[in-house]
Amino acid sequence: MRKPLQGIRVLDLTNVLAGPFCCHQLAHMGADVIKVETPGTGDLARQLGADADLNRKLMGVSFLAQNPGKRSITINLKHADGKDVFRKLVESADVVVENFRPGVMTRLGVGYDNLKAVNPRLIYCAISGFGQDGPLSDLPAYDQIIQGMSGVMSITGDADSAPLRVGYPVADTIGGMTAAFSIAAALADTQRTEGYFLDVSMLEATMATMGWVVSNHLIAGKDPVALGNVNMTASPSGTFRTGDGPLNIAANKQEQFEAVCRVIGRPELAADPRFAERQARLANRAALTAELEQELARKSATEWWELFNAAGVPAGPVLKVADVLQHPQIRDRGMLGHFTDVPGVGRDIRLVRTGFKVNGSAPSVDTPPPQLGQHTADILDELGYTPEQIATLQAERAL
Repeated sequence: MRKPLQGIRVLDLTNVLAGPFCCHQLAHMGADVIKVETPGTGDLARQLGADADLNRKLMGVSFLAQNPGKRSITINLKHADGKDVFRKLVESADVVVENFRPGVMTRLGVGYDNLKAVNPRLIYCAISGFGQDGPLSDLPAYDQIIQGMSGVMSITGDADSAPLRVGYPVADTIGGMTAAFSIAAALADTQRTEGYFLDVSMLEATMATMGWVVSNHLIAGKDPVALGNVNMTASPSGTFRTGDGPLNIAANKQEQFEAVCRVIGRPELAADPRFAERQARLANRAALTAELEQELARKSATEWWELFNAAGVPAGPVLKVADVLQHPQIRDRGMLGHFTDVPGVGRDIRLVRTGFKVNGSAPSVDTPPPQLGQHTADILDELGYTPEQIATLQAERAL
C-alpha cells in the first residue's frame, strides 16, 4: 500500500497521550517517526497501564498503545553535546512535535526560533493544555483538567450524576488528532520556503468538537445541560430498556419515529398529539419513553435491534469493550494490529490502528513499540556519527 507520508521524518518529543497519539497517526501513514526520549526514563507512559510488570520494564500498556512503528533514541537535551545531536537530527527532519509546557524548549535552547535556523522549512507543532499564550498558558494540564474546564464534564451524565468525566481521555485524544491534522495540512504545502509553528491547545481543540452545544449557547441563548443518554435534538433518541438490557435507538426523523411505532405494535402513538410532531415529542419525552419501554420489555435488545434496522430505524446494542473487539465488524476490517514476541514485553500483543482505510486497506506499521533507546546507535549512524563518537557521547551521558 502506498503511504502518503513516506519519506517524511517526524521527531516525537512527546509524553503520555496527546502527542504520542498524534505521531501514532502519522506513523501509520508512512512517516518515519523517531521518538526522542529522556535517557533512563523516557516517555512517562512507559510506566503507566494495567500491567505492573510491564510498567517496571518501561513498556507499560499505555506506551504500547500509541507507539508502534516508531524508533526510539535517547538524548539528554540538558547536555550541550546532546543539544548538538538533536540539532543535527532536526536538520534531517520535516516535523518536530512536543508537548512540554510553553517555554520549556526555548529555555533548553531548542525552541522553534533556534531550530528554524537549523532547518528553515521545519514544521514545529507544540501541543499544550491551553496554548502558547493567554493567562492560563503556563499552567499544567492533563486530560481530566481539560474535560472539566472545557464544559465536557458539565454535560456528561444526567441531572443527578453530572458532572462526570468521559470514560477515556477524550481531550488528550482530540488534542492529538487536531495536531495530526494541522501537521498534515502544513505538509501539504510542498512549495513552502519557510516553516510553520503550529500552536495546538487541548482546551480549544476539545471545544471545537462541541460545536452543537456551544452554538446553542452562542446563538440560541440556551445553556447546555446534562441529559444522560438522551439526544438533545430528537425523541425517541437515546438509550431504552428492553427485555434483557439497554438498546440505543436514534429515531431522529419523522418517518423513523413512525416506523418505531409500527415495529413495537403501537402505530397509534404516531397520531397522539403528545408525540405527533418533533417539538411535542421533546416536550413529552418522559411519557413517550414510558410507552416505548412498556413494549420493548417484550423482546431482547438483539431482537429489537434486528427489527428496527430492518425497518430503517438506526439502533444498536450497548456493548462492552471486549464484546466489540470480538465483533466481525472490528475483527475482520484490519482495525487490530498484531505483533509477535515483542522485545521488552516477552509476549504477543494486539493494538488498535487508525479508524480509516486507504484504497481498501487499513494503514499499518511493520514494527512494534520500541524499547527505550533501542535505535539510538542506528539513528546516529544514519547521521554520520562513528562508533567511537557514539561511545564518547554515551560516556558523557549526552545520550
